[in-house]
Amino acid sequence: MKYRVIGTAVETRREVSVLSLGTMTFGTTVDEATSYAILDRFVEAGGTFVDTSNNYAFWVNGTQGGESEELVGGWLRSRGIGDEITVATKLGARPNQPTSGFSLDVEGLSAKVIRESAERSRERLGIERIHLLYAHIMDENTPLEETVRGFAEVVADGTAGLLGASNHWAWRVERARTLAAAAGVPGYEVLQHHHSYLRQRADLPSLRSPDGNQGLVGGDLLSYVRDNPALTQVAYSPLIAGAYVREDKPLGPGFDHAGTEPRLRAVREVAAETGATVNQVVLAWLMGGDIPVLPLVGASSVAQLEENLAAVDLDLTPDQRTRLDTAH
Repeated sequence: MKYRVIGTAVETRREVSVLSLGTMTFGTTVDEATSYAILDRFVEAGGTFVDTSNNYAFWVNGTQGGESEELVGGWLRSRGIGDEITVATKLGARPNQPTSGFSLDVEGLSAKVIRESAERSRERLGIERIHLLYAHIMDENTPLEETVRGFAEVVADGTAGLLGASNHWAWRVERARTLAAAAGVPGYEVLQHHHSYLRQRADLPSLRSPDGNQGLVGGDLLSYVRDNPALTQVAYSPLIAGAYVREDKPLGPGFDHAGTEPRLRAVREVAAETGATVNQVVLAWLMGGDIPVLPLVGASSVAQLEENLAAVDLDLTPDQRTRLDTAH
């Protein structure tokens, strides 16, 4: 395994594995025994970065979520694991009532919600401090100053350590960080968005914005991270739910553009040259770029995890990386 330090303050920064394990479906579609086996193998391989959320996975059984956090907490306790594993969770997108559908009726990012949701997550996880706490989505109904203050308060009292933002426009991240800096309080240091080798159209309206999908890594976000090297970019769904390799898994309308086929050809050619799988090439491309990205991978079996773990040791040549970067 390889590692990277996230965060800047001595009190809260963490050294984490360059591959993060997503546990979104653990405790629902992935049963406890399988989930525990995947987590055990991840740690055995040197993995130290586990990701969940307080709303995972409400849509499976029509709940408000919490199943994933409960499972991860049970695993941590059963294995006697302490501070050596970095646990990240998120708040803000938990539905206000049990549901199986995605809507705008979610908890949001008020100071009260941040306080109460963070404490509930900490209890479910059974840990003293949430190592990394994300704002899961943007909340444009709560003043940003209040959200910044709310997150600062849970850091100040030890409920949370590092702070992050997921599914945020770059300008919202910058504005929140500017407010935090002006107030002399911690701001967002880790970003989590969807990012993969294949790029989606960013202009298609989404549930939460008519302007496009704020959950995607675009040029503006990459440029922002490049200019702020203290920031860490985490990439969720880097393997697009298996769409690179599964014939029965369509890419979706966001990938219906002229750039998709040339990049598919390029990644398949590099995979053939290296003897690696396409998924492994995608993960290696993310981890080894000039803007280093930490892939967040899910798994429903130990075999899937093994494939992802092997990508850590896959080094692409400069020529291969250039061909991947310039395919269009």
